[in-house]
Amino acid sequence: MKPSIRLNLLKWLIAPLLLINLIGAGLTYWFAWTPAQIAFDQSLADTAWALIPRLHETQGNLAIDLSQQAEQVIRFDHFDTIYFVVRKSNQQVIVGDHDFPLLRLSEKLNDPVAYEGSIKGEPVRIITLKTLVGTETVYIGVAETLRKRNHIRSQIFFVLMLLEAILTVVSIAIAGLAVTRGLSPLKKMQADLNSRRHDDLPPLADSHVALELRPVADAINSLLNKVQTSASAQQAFLANVAHQLRTPLAGLKMQIEWLAQRYASEPETTHSISLMMSSTDRMIRQSNQLLALARVEPSHVEKTRLEAVELDKLVEESVQYFVEEAHKKNIDLGFDLQPTTVMGDRFLLRDMIDNLIDNAIRYSPPEGTVTVSCFQEENQGIFSVEDSGPGIADSERELIFNRFYRINDKVAGSGLGLSIVRDIVKAHSATIVLTSGSQQVGTVFSVRFPG
Repeated sequence: MKPSIRLNLLKWLIAPLLLINLIGAGLTYWFAWTPAQIAFDQSLADTAWALIPRLHETQGNLAIDLSQQAEQVIRFDHFDTIYFVVRKSNQQVIVGDHDFPLLRLSEKLNDPVAYEGSIKGEPVRIITLKTLVGTETVYIGVAETLRKRNHIRSQIFFVLMLLEAILTVVSIAIAGLAVTRGLSPLKKMQADLNSRRHDDLPPLADSHVALELRPVADAINSLLNKVQTSASAQQAFLANVAHQLRTPLAGLKMQIEWLAQRYASEPETTHSISLMMSSTDRMIRQSNQLLALARVEPSHVEKTRLEAVELDKLVEESVQYFVEEAHKKNIDLGFDLQPTTVMGDRFLLRDMIDNLIDNAIRYSPPEGTVTVSCFQEENQGIFSVEDSGPGIADSERELIFNRFYRINDKVAGSGLGLSIVRDIVKAHSATIVLTSGSQQVGTVFSVRFPG
């Protein structure tokens, strides 16, 4: 199990709170029951004290003035049974219950002693008192069963347990809320980092970071800075390599074209030259895509670079190349270009156009059709490319924009074209939508630029 800061905080908060609540409940129970016990004992002691004025010594003999009605009053109780006894020093019973157990007495006179005992097999609370009547020492004992006391004790215990349960629940809720609120800066930091794209690497704002998280934020910012530096260096290297490759590849292609003309009469040489030309074209395309990838990443297109671009004119600049490519597969390449002006970066938009048209030609079968169009609609500039290829399943319409993802491995390509298109579209705050072509054949890529 992975360590959890939340669980550790809750453990170290709730466990001491529960222990404190438990100790507090015990002390409260003791403070509540002790006065009640003293009150009950005082009531029994009062009964013992009430018997003393009725005792008197006559001609050397002890007697008690206790009528039957007075004895009933002493023994009367709604809940408990009351026992009492008055004995001489020789244990002779003057009045009361003859089966009253032996008394525990204090060494001092008139000093009540309370203790637990048993009468007739039932637990009782006993109060004993030693006093002097005339010249004779008298022992008095009063006892009552524990029903009333146990009832009061149960009520005190029940109320305290209920209060303890409520306090425990409230304490856990407060601790949970406190931990959640305390960890909210971490949640905000996590949300900030999760909301970023892979190339969104600005440092975390210190103004929104809690004091305790400053070291963590500083470490993350340092890491982000290193990643950004590394990514910039990587993109610069990629752009330089792609740019440096374009010139020698263009020269190589010219030489291969010259060879093709020079040895057009030799079938074997012509076949070999054709393979060389195909590989060279593929290398040129890969270099162009790498250069486009370097231009669009890290996708921080400065707003100052955006300018009004005539999209129809930009498409016309690329027409000739794609007409030749379409001719190789006998594809009917059509253009419906209406005056369309959008705010954008000319070089990135050219890369977008080239990749979408090239992708349509590559995936359309021989004798197929590709239609390129652009127009204005409700203050939005729209550029679309429709092909007559095999179409794209709904489950793959999001995946095709991932780098290196390819639907058909038999079609030459790097899997970068549509990912470059996606990044360029995002950089222009535009949207790209995929739909099926007419009669559910082929695919239509539509890019909508904001007005």
